Amino acid sequence: MKELLTQYEEKSPEIVFYWKDPETEAEGWAVINSLRGGAAGGGTRMRKGLDMNEVLSLAKTMEVKFTVSGPAIGGAKSGINFDPKDPRKKGVLERWYKAVSPLLKSYYGTGGDLNVDEIHEVIPITEECGVWHPQEGVFNGHFKPTEADKINRIGQLRQGVIKVLENDTFSPNIARKYTVADMVTGYGVAEAVRYFYDIYGGTVKGKRTIIQGFGNVGAAAAFYLSQMGAKVIGIIDVVGGLINTDGFTFEEIRELYLNKKGNTLDAPNLIPFEEMNERIWDLNAEVFAPCAASRLITREQIGRLIDAGLEVVSCGANVPFADKEIFFGDIMEYTDKQISLIPDFISNCGMARVFAYFMERKVEMSDEAIFADTSNTIRRALQNTFNHSGAKTNISSTAFEIALKQLI
Repeated sequence: MKELLTQYEEKSPEIVFYWKDPETEAEGWAVINSLRGGAAGGGTRMRKGLDMNEVLSLAKTMEVKFTVSGPAIGGAKSGINFDPKDPRKKGVLERWYKAVSPLLKSYYGTGGDLNVDEIHEVIPITEECGVWHPQEGVFNGHFKPTEADKINRIGQLRQGVIKVLENDTFSPNIARKYTVADMVTGYGVAEAVRYFYDIYGGTVKGKRTIIQGFGNVGAAAAFYLSQMGAKVIGIIDVVGGLINTDGFTFEEIRELYLNKKGNTLDAPNLIPFEEMNERIWDLNAEVFAPCAASRLITREQIGRLIDAGLEVVSCGANVPFADKEIFFGDIMEYTDKQISLIPDFISNCGMARVFAYFMERKVEMSDEAIFADTSNTIRRALQNTFNHSGAKTNISSTAFEIALKQLI
């Protein structure tokens, strides 16, 4: 696996598109790792301090993810080095998408990512640039449908991603009109835990769980895990956190979801971040779902969780460990050898799978069908990994080997 990984990481990307905004200090990159299958896909992120190497690593991560989620295309990513809180953000995005629109028409499909909203920013701005849908390039480059079929599938994709959830199994509150895009990634993180225990032995019910990050992914993962019967005992977010060693009830988790302020945890009894960051890594929990930003978890933090009884990690964040390597650094390798580590390209593939589901054929548009498709995709990936090795350790290593053999 290590040889395959080195070979994959060191291979130069096929296309690197650089852009300098003429009106602000913003700069951006679209990195297309390969045009496998005639196209490439990956979202658009914005943050101050972002560089081309970050975009490249994310593009390679997307290509691995597509081996699980489909379609069988290359990985790509767009990144803009700019403060997303700057009031000039909308103009920056408008000029960026105008610059990359020829790629988006031909062979590159994008979507939302860190600090860039799929529904309110990506879709309307790309439409203004003459792009039918942010995934149009994947249709044209990979699927090559007839014009009529393309129109039908793009309509299905447009409708499906922003579909308002109608089933209260999947929505914390139907009246709030949460969409598929709001909930499906966190759902996948929770389903990965459920299937881990189903396949490798045990049950998710009663498992003490820690959630890192309480944005869309972390809050949804907490909601679904609690619904399954797991006991969420700790939540750490950028503003602070909460601990209840007996486990929060499902109704309490649901209320925390409904009361979050934007993408952050909001509760009257928040423990300050500094104190929370001291205490949470020593809680006795079997399940850990890192759903905050990439590259945060240190060797010391994961070591303390393992010493306290951790069994499985289900990654909601891409590359959650503070390694410098693109994929399999020392911290990730240590974790994989000690406990069960479900890699991000399986556990957080929900949104990528939703895109693939709506692009591939005429499909059922119900909540149940959409979420079942993501669930089944994650189950198959974990079952395939188990079939290669039934050991509860080195799960990520085995999954990477399966993926890389498809790419090299």
